[in-house]
Amino acid sequence: MSDVVSEPSAGTSGAAAGKRERTKAANRAAILGAAREVFADIGYGAATVRDIVRRTDLATGTFYNYFPDKESVLTALLDETAGEARVRVQAARREGATLEAFVRDGFAAYFDFLLEDRQTSELLARNAGTIRALFQEPSLVAGVEELADDLRAGVAAGLIPDHDVEYMAASMVGAAFEVGARMLESDDPDPARATDFISGLFIAGLRAAA
Repeated sequence: MSDVVSEPSAGTSGAAAGKRERTKAANRAAILGAAREVFADIGYGAATVRDIVRRTDLATGTFYNYFPDKESVLTALLDETAGEARVRVQAARREGATLEAFVRDGFAAYFDFLLEDRQTSELLARNAGTIRALFQEPSLVAGVEELADDLRAGVAAGLIPDHDVEYMAASMVGAAFEVGARMLESDDPDPARATDFISGLFIAGLRAAA
């Protein structure tokens, strides 16, 4: 009688595939976590792929299965950070029932987010110049586009005076980044002070548009 080789069951192959996906997700998360630490500690410019790999249990070759270089890792970190910030900021400003609340609550949510996680704060503070050069990345552009959409909705609802929403959205996002970077440089970051300052500027500007 010839030997019969059993085919792996669908359940077995599915379990193996699931394990591979979990391993891939864990490896990617390990690389991103290590990169966040390295970029925060020594800065993006000084960091190398080897520095990142040394803070994981992975081989250097494994790194390149997920990212081609350190810039792609920074971009992935910014995607994660910017994505979470956009969700919080948009939710905050959409709850505002007045012009003042629309502006102030959005900025407050952003500055609070920057200070929520120490490594994120240090990453942004140490690498502000590099991040400025990446302002055309889709995750950062999306924040400007979302704000422009919300400004248009506010104008249509009579909440916000009519104005050039494209320029205003770009100005608000750019100013928030710069004020946030300056706030993070302080030995005693004060999000309320940052919110008061930048909100006053843009609330006055939008009122003037009327």
